[in-house]
Amino acid sequence: MRVLLIAGGWSNEREVSLNGAVQIEKALKDMGHEVIFFDLEPDLDALIKLARNSDAAMINLHGCPGEDGTLQALLDDLGVPYHGSGPLGSFLAINKSLTKQILRNHGLPTPDWVLLPGYGHRIPPGLKYPLVAKPNTGGSSLNMAIIENPDQLLLYLEQFSSKHQEIILEDYVQGLELTCAVLDQDALPPVLIKPLKGSFFDYDSKYDPDGATEICPAPVPQKTIRMVQEMALEVHKILGLKHYSRTDFMMDKEGSVYILEANTLPGMTLTSLVPRAAMAAGLDFTDLVGKLLSLALDPGKRTRRRI
Repeated sequence: MRVLLIAGGWSNEREVSLNGAVQIEKALKDMGHEVIFFDLEPDLDALIKLARNSDAAMINLHGCPGEDGTLQALLDDLGVPYHGSGPLGSFLAINKSLTKQILRNHGLPTPDWVLLPGYGHRIPPGLKYPLVAKPNTGGSSLNMAIIENPDQLLLYLEQFSSKHQEIILEDYVQGLELTCAVLDQDALPPVLIKPLKGSFFDYDSKYDPDGATEICPAPVPQKTIRMVQEMALEVHKILGLKHYSRTDFMMDKEGSVYILEANTLPGMTLTSLVPRAAMAAGLDFTDLVGKLLSLALDPGKRTRRRI
């Protein structure tokens, strides 16, 4: 089978995308597939030509475009099957504020937040510190920070003042960080994340093999495991996600669990969380890639829809 592997691109998560693509390409070749690697460019004509001559596509992009539904909409129009969520689910999940609003509409717990529009970062009154500041779109915890006071917030916002980037200011939940992946219709074992560098699971912690201790299954009470898995499945369903996703959580000192965000194209490097959870469920990396490809091709589970 000829598989088009789309990676790279021009977001600030480019290197993470390329690193994961190396492992995916190896797994696909080990299964006997022909792999056409494509480093995404703004001019999409080359991508369209390759896609039309491929049996399926695998998207390993992070940030925009890729996680925002752009490539998914294009592949839908071309009639090329691909793994992962479609345009709508991708669009919803990459927008953290919109995701949180939808989850709150369904009665699911998420920390309180405010959204600062990209055209002007005016600080609203009555903020509680510490708080978490992060871009409304994007991932890998890039440009995320824990803000202790108003002066720190002003300094943080200065770097985005000319980028017209939306910023979320979210209540800081102190406690344990958990994440739970969904594969097909099953929740995988949750992972407990203990950063070894800094106070939260930032970019360096995520992609440095020695950046964090990641324990799977998470050593938390069984009732918490069930709660997190049920919430991850609910998020997957509410947002209309397909094939796989990963939802991030915080559990406070009282044991209350809060949903932070959902990821439609989770990291696929050797140190990434979904491969780790899949391994705990009995799937090695090659098995995981094979499962995702089979989901893309299964007529009953196809994401593809004509637009």
